[in-house]
Amino acid sequence: MKISYNWLKQFLQTDWDVVKTGELLTDLGLEVEGIETKESIKGSLEGIVVGEVLTCVQHPNADRLKITTVDLGTGVPVQIVCGAPNVAAGQKVPVATIGTTLYDDKGEGFKIKKGKIRGEESHGMICAEDELGLGSSHDGILILDKKLKVGIAAADVFKIEKDQVFEIGLTPNRSDAMSHFGVARDLKAGLMQQDINLELISPSVSDFHVDERTLRFDVEVANKEQAPRYCGITITDVEVKDSPEWIQNRLKSIGVTPKNNIVDITNYVLHELGQPLHAFDAQKVKGNKILVKTLKEGTKFTTLDTVERKLSSEDIMICDADSNPLCIAGVFGGIKSGVTENTTSIFLESAYFNPVSIRKTAKRHALNTDASFRFERGIDINITEYALKRAALLIEEYAGGKMGSDISDFYPEKIEDYQVFLSYENAYRLIGQEIPKETIKNILASLEIKINSETEGGLGLTIPSYRTDVQREADIIEEILRVYGYNNIEFSHKLNTSISFDSNKETKIENVVANQLSSLGFNETMANSLTKPSYSTLSENINEEANVVMLNPLSNDLKVMRQSLLFSGLESVSYNINRRNNSLKFYEFGKTYHKYNEKYQEDKHLTLFVTGNRTNDSWTLENKTSDFFYLKGIITSVLSRLGIDNLKTSPTKQDVFSEGVSLSLGKMKLVEFGVVKKSLLKEFSIKQEVLFADFNWDTILKLVGNKNSKVKDLPKFPAVKRDLALLLDSKIEFKEIYNLAFQSEKSLLKEVDLFDVYEGDKLPEGKKSYAVSFLIQDETKTLTDKQIDKIMQKLQQTFEKNLEAVLR
Repeated sequence: MKISYNWLKQFLQTDWDVVKTGELLTDLGLEVEGIETKESIKGSLEGIVVGEVLTCVQHPNADRLKITTVDLGTGVPVQIVCGAPNVAAGQKVPVATIGTTLYDDKGEGFKIKKGKIRGEESHGMICAEDELGLGSSHDGILILDKKLKVGIAAADVFKIEKDQVFEIGLTPNRSDAMSHFGVARDLKAGLMQQDINLELISPSVSDFHVDERTLRFDVEVANKEQAPRYCGITITDVEVKDSPEWIQNRLKSIGVTPKNNIVDITNYVLHELGQPLHAFDAQKVKGNKILVKTLKEGTKFTTLDTVERKLSSEDIMICDADSNPLCIAGVFGGIKSGVTENTTSIFLESAYFNPVSIRKTAKRHALNTDASFRFERGIDINITEYALKRAALLIEEYAGGKMGSDISDFYPEKIEDYQVFLSYENAYRLIGQEIPKETIKNILASLEIKINSETEGGLGLTIPSYRTDVQREADIIEEILRVYGYNNIEFSHKLNTSISFDSNKETKIENVVANQLSSLGFNETMANSLTKPSYSTLSENINEEANVVMLNPLSNDLKVMRQSLLFSGLESVSYNINRRNNSLKFYEFGKTYHKYNEKYQEDKHLTLFVTGNRTNDSWTLENKTSDFFYLKGIITSVLSRLGIDNLKTSPTKQDVFSEGVSLSLGKMKLVEFGVVKKSLLKEFSIKQEVLFADFNWDTILKLVGNKNSKVKDLPKFPAVKRDLALLLDSKIEFKEIYNLAFQSEKSLLKEVDLFDVYEGDKLPEGKKSYAVSFLIQDETKTLTDKQIDKIMQKLQQTFEKNLEAVLR
């Protein structure tokens, strides 16, 4: 939010240093993120002086140029070549002297230098209106009043305004500070703590009156919950034209582009007082009646940005007597009822709308306007009529308008101010320091918090209506503390703490797996649980009806809770690949959220993402691309670390994989993994292969939680490894060899591993070669060659008999 220091000075007459002011505002909770210098004209006409043309003759070498001598007040006239058709002797003109920088309409500058034009010297430039930034005319030079003194600065003639603009990072709770008056109110309280007592000057509306009631409008509000207060007035005989320069300068300083006097005044009052206003062309409102109501779902409405939108049945609309929509209340106006240069009478609206309804409407239509920004945070309901009078008086003064009716004020149930009791003891306890009672009273008075009653133990208080965020005793204490100053609170130089011990078994298991994955080169990610609704259409395994939808979403991209960790993970993969980080290994512990038959369900998952090379580029290592079997090895190692083995492999039913399998223990599915489909990767602009694994972590925790760990001594006797190269039918899987080996030798066989697979022209058709290693060990003695040979012969015979294997 931008706040002009010159604008603030309209409410507080202070000459306090701008940097100190910024620091004080930050201490008060209105964090100043930057201070920018603004000028009503770029460059502030520095180097431009008033000159008098003494002579003007035709250039000897150019038909369109003239040679002038100009008095700049230095005592020595200078020669300037000028191409303007209207230059003549005796004129007072603005002259850019040597070294002056002029700026074009894009803000790009060029410096005036001494030079020759068609052989004649030129020592400056006589300027046109647009060259100075004073207008858009370039028909000729700007001719000034002959009474002006030669040599004076043009900045003094045109009253250039310099301003300092604060960029304030406003927190959502501080709706009271969404205006210059609100910030000035806070600044006044802060300055009082610096022993600087200033009067807060509020704009006067005492001159408001209605002479003739020539244009009456009726107002009808269908639902007082949606619009607790609605004010309006008609103003006739308006002339739509440019705003006065001072209003334009105020708006430009905070980044608002001036449009015309009517629109600019409504914007001015919005940023001055924090009350959004809207002006309707009265001639375009049928039946001279305003209806505040909702319309049918899907009703079409074209807004001021010429976009046709489909309305929700929950959108508050401003309509005419025939229920034709004129404006999305509190958000955006309609194109058919807006003020144009032909407007002669207006209906001016000032209202308080339900903040939740406005926020939902703004998010639903992806509209973020200055009005919705304020309405959805909660404005001061008691300023509605006052702001309307303020704007009406400005329109009367600067647009020639006349009040055409009395103010219509729909306010059936007055909202009472909050009553809060402040306990001194609680204040001292929360603040951590005893603040003098008189100081507390002075701070509350500076914040316009009224003291109704006082006892030895505390104060009975009434909270002003504009402080919608102050409703509890703790809120009052926070207000006292921020004005008193956090930096003024003493704190101990000794810090006491205690060591926490986490005995949660589930957390321990997660840490074990996380440490293992991190040691394998994985990085942990933590994605947002809120995601796009459109992701549910990317997989048939995700039920769109099971989406958990946010009632008040931050945006359309964060509207539902995720049903899968895949899509948020692919967002991270895509983000990294787009920044040339192509080799990735991610893991995430997270939850998915589902709604089944009006009941909500959360499931915990562990997901892995692998893409690119297995290791970082190095001249000492050969690059190997991560593949399906690499991911399978990691998954197996994780489950093995948790003591889970003897798994069943089956094809996965998940349609997000082009190739994938599922690992189960009995009927419990533990993990599904594979290669993500290219069509799905295309949705995230990923062009390289991505491997994905999804662990059912809730099931794994149940398995591990019910399993007791066994500890045994390390073997004292050596193990022996022997290999067999077996020629097998191509349909035989390694799992069959593995199971047969342990069935044949149960006591001494410890491990069976596959370390090579060969299929090629040198083998018979339909055959393949498996190279299998066997680890044999006796934990009570050292094995002899005879014992080992006997075991290996037994294994070979088993494979020959059951698998028709041939030893190569």
